This record gives sequence, C-alpha cells and structure tokens, in this order.
Amino acid sequence: QVQPVESGGGLVQAGGSLRLSCAASGRTFSNYAVGWFRQAPGKERQIVAAITRSGGSTYYADSVKGRFTISRDNTENTVYLQMNSLKPEDTAVYYCAAKAAYSSPYLLPTRAYAYDYWGQGTQVTVSS
Repeated sequence: QVQPVESGGGLVQAGGSLRLSCAASGRTFSNYAVGWFRQAPGKERQIVAAITRSGGSTYYADSVKGRFTISRDNTENTVYLQMNSLKPEDTAVYYCAAKAAYSSPYLLPTRAYAYDYWGQGTQVTVSS
C-alpha cells in the first residue's frame, strides 16, 4: 500500500500563494489517482482537486477553478497543489488521498469514500 504525506501548509495573507506537496512512501505513486481534499472546522470534507495517475486529466472544485493547480511528478513520487489568490474561506486542513488505478488510467474519483489511502493533513490558514 501507499502512504501519502502532506507538507507545505502554513499561514498566508489573503491574495498570497502556497504550494502543497504530497509525497508517497511505499508503492509507486504513478499507479494511483490522487485527490486533494479540505476540511474546515464544523464542515464536511470536500474535494478540492484530483488528478489521474498519468496526470493527463484533472478535476477542480468550482470554488478553486482558476486559482489552484494540481500536478504530479511521478519520477519524484509527488503530487502538488499550487494555490494562488488565496482567500480566507480557503482556510482548512488539506488532505492528500490516493486511489489504486492499476487498470484504470482514466480513474478520477471526486468523492472521499472512493479513496483508500489518506495523509494526516496539513493546515492552511489565510488571514484577511
């Protein structure tokens, strides 16, 4: 199995940028579709972005389209989430999740229950 580990969170002012990284230990990350989720206090965990195992297709929640970019470097076993023009409502714990996609190159899950492996999360706080 694969174990995702997030990094890159922190405190940033509104309008600023952060880049989150999700590094995988264990199996080769290139066989997994990966999603970024976030959960704010008192709210449900929601999809932010997702990417197929090759990186050829991506998905973005409407709330982050045009501001966030998901990408991956399979040679580095890492998936990134570049977050620009951050807003206070982006404040949340951000989680990376992986779904095995050995026989499904176009797999792009957008629901949390579809993912098998989760990281511990990294806090992102955007001040106004």
